[in-house]
Amino acid sequence: MMRGIPSSDMTNHRNRIIAVASLMMGLVLTMVVPVTAQQHQVLLETTEGNILLTLYDDTPLHRDNFLRLTGEHFYDSLLFHRVVKNFMIQAGDPDSRYAEPGATLGEGDIGYTIEPELYANDSCLLHHHQRGALAMAREGDEVNPERRSSGCQFYIVWGRHYSSNELKKIGEKLDSATQHRVVMTPEMKNLYLKIGGSPHLDGSFTVFGEVTEGLDVVKRIQQVFTDDEDRPVDDIRILKATIVQ
Repeated sequence: MMRGIPSSDMTNHRNRIIAVASLMMGLVLTMVVPVTAQQHQVLLETTEGNILLTLYDDTPLHRDNFLRLTGEHFYDSLLFHRVVKNFMIQAGDPDSRYAEPGATLGEGDIGYTIEPELYANDSCLLHHHQRGALAMAREGDEVNPERRSSGCQFYIVWGRHYSSNELKKIGEKLDSATQHRVVMTPEMKNLYLKIGGSPHLDGSFTVFGEVTEGLDVVKRIQQVFTDDEDRPVDDIRILKATIVQ
């Protein structure tokens, strides 16, 4: 069940897994992980608009898996089956392609998992969960202590803005929980303050890309009405996923 994404923003929420549509936001995100001509990009054409994803080269297992599935048209016609306001939007469940209205989704998989790509060789965290981050969902730690990623289900972070005091507390928890491998640097504090995201997920899920264009679409999707299972009341579908670079 790919619902292992916790949210510190939803204390009473079940434990299951402001778009800034300005040039400045795009520039800030680009400054975090520069987009080069060598990086691959995937275009998601959805019923709410287009989302352009740039995949990171330092997470090759996740990058290549996502590109292969995209090339095989795996994501075409799948739903964003789980949406949590001020947190994230999730897709990639193969059972969602022909799902009836109101059907519970999130259990579908592709028969394999992916080794996590969380840290660089020097044990530093590769990527953070800033707004627009692209990451793979996974089973929870209780059944997946290695934190292996789902082979197909992914999510895009929306999150929220945090105060300095909140980030200090989150940073201390992450530092302790990861034996100093996840450090809330001044640069990342500034990012979560100004851009937003979900810092409590850092070090737990593999981030392998980011939204380069279409954060306004992500904003619209994360605001839709959902049922008790976090499924949008009105289906939001990936019409087509295409490798564009």
